Amino acid sequence: MTKTSSAAPTVSDHKTEHTDQNQSARKPLWRRLLPLVVLICGLLAAWSSGLLDLLSFDTLRDNRDQLQELVASKPVLSILGFMAIYVIAVALSLPLGSVLTISGGFLFGAVLGTTYVVTAATLGAVIVYLAARYAFYDVMHDKAGSAIRKMEKGFSENAFSYLMVLRLIPIFPFWLVNLVPALLGVKLRSFAMGTLLGIIPGTFVYASIGDGLGALFDQGKTPDLGVIFEPRILTPIIGLAVLAMLPVAYKKLRKSKNEASSDE
Repeated sequence: MTKTSSAAPTVSDHKTEHTDQNQSARKPLWRRLLPLVVLICGLLAAWSSGLLDLLSFDTLRDNRDQLQELVASKPVLSILGFMAIYVIAVALSLPLGSVLTISGGFLFGAVLGTTYVVTAATLGAVIVYLAARYAFYDVMHDKAGSAIRKMEKGFSENAFSYLMVLRLIPIFPFWLVNLVPALLGVKLRSFAMGTLLGIIPGTFVYASIGDGLGALFDQGKTPDLGVIFEPRILTPIIGLAVLAMLPVAYKKLRKSKNEASSDE
């Protein structure tokens, strides 16, 4: 009697889980694609409206007195407005990250600018991650071959370390690093934390440039966006990326040792 009663919930749990999976699989395609379609439509609208030309250093220079006055008179509204613009820019994958980050440093200073940018960029990245995961993960997971499953397993096991490296060193576009982890089954917590911590160094570099942007404007100059690739700045960032990979190297070393000892 005891065995039968303890087994019954287990069978029921399996049935419930199976039912949930079937319901998930039966979600209509349009419903799964809707969040992604909304983001794509927003991206196309931003491109066609000339928004990218409006959010530029020229606009910032021409309106800097009004913007600084707005920040001084309505700080909370200014912060929320800036962060909202940044979240939307990241969610729509607009190529405005550098300009907006430098603008954040110009308007709020290096430290506060970094704080607002990192928070907003992480929120925008999570929106893209959730939209891509909702739209494609189930289909991709069901149809994935052994190679894809192996890559998914390897990435997921060390997701935080890999994301830290990808965020620290801007080898790949920001939007691409938002999409791939969603398709490889990375947990939301690992994605969010890897993004939040990984973008801090680069963000602080650009926000610091923004903090001194007024002097550049007075000289009739614009900031050098390639400054992050200078050796004096890139070298310590690469050092942080190497540190982020140490846990992965340790796991692989310990695994190989365990396999060698088991063979003996």
